[in-house]
Amino acid sequence: MTAVPGTQGAFRPARLKWLLVVPLAVFFVVFFVIPVGLIFATSFNPQAIGQVNVTWDLTFDNYIRFFSRSNYLEAAGRSVLLGVIVAFVTLIVAYPMAFVIAKTEHPGRNTFLLILVLAAMQLDMVIRLYGMMVILGNNGLINQFLMSLGLRTNGEPVQLMYNFRGVVFGLVQFALPFMILTLIGVIKGIDPSLEEAARSLGASRRRAFFRVTLPMSMPGILAGSLLVFALSISSYIVPALMGGFRVGVLPIHIFQQVADSARFQFGATIAVILFLLSAGAVAIYLRLGKRQSGGLA
Repeated sequence: MTAVPGTQGAFRPARLKWLLVVPLAVFFVVFFVIPVGLIFATSFNPQAIGQVNVTWDLTFDNYIRFFSRSNYLEAAGRSVLLGVIVAFVTLIVAYPMAFVIAKTEHPGRNTFLLILVLAAMQLDMVIRLYGMMVILGNNGLINQFLMSLGLRTNGEPVQLMYNFRGVVFGLVQFALPFMILTLIGVIKGIDPSLEEAARSLGASRRRAFFRVTLPMSMPGILAGSLLVFALSISSYIVPALMGGFRVGVLPIHIFQQVADSARFQFGATIAVILFLLSAGAVAIYLRLGKRQSGGLA
């Protein structure tokens, strides 16, 4: 059978395109799949203090211990609650800023606003948190201002740090740029003629926003919320500094089991639980995203 001239070479670009994926696939397997697989395997190994070798001696003792201790279950629930609250607060704070940046057509103003958002990401997280500690501490700027107005209850400072509230403040400050950048691209992609059509049909600017712009920006809202949720429940440095190790979340327990007690197997078990919580959030995101796109749930 005679081949049609040029048909064999037509497949070469497609083959080359798939070859471009190879470096990313190798990186993903080596630095994600294998480490996560080892963590899963370690979590089923018997407890051996100071030893991290993966063995074929499998047991569910670590998981039984996790689900039989109320402090670990409370830490899991607290982590999820923290992620939900931070995602909600961050969305409320970030959406107006993202909307203004997306609707600003002047190049200079748009660039200036983007620099304001990106500037926070250029500073090291520890430096940013120490800056917040200066503001939120017992003798910080906020408490000093309240004292000058005579608003401090019984002369005691308002506890804005080393508690759940302080961790929320720190995580919102940390995750805000990620939410803003996620929303900007989606809001920019909304066709302005749709809102203009709603206005021409008699809708007020507010009604056009809530009936057209906000629903069409839902993919960015879901994606940004998922990103912030994942960053929040997996954060260690923020609960450590802003919570003072007093807010028991799963990353804090992982650190204590691995670094303080050298119980690597149980630390891996907590890490697996944290991973499954993140995976559950991704599953919910995909389900909601499918509904928003008109697919079957």
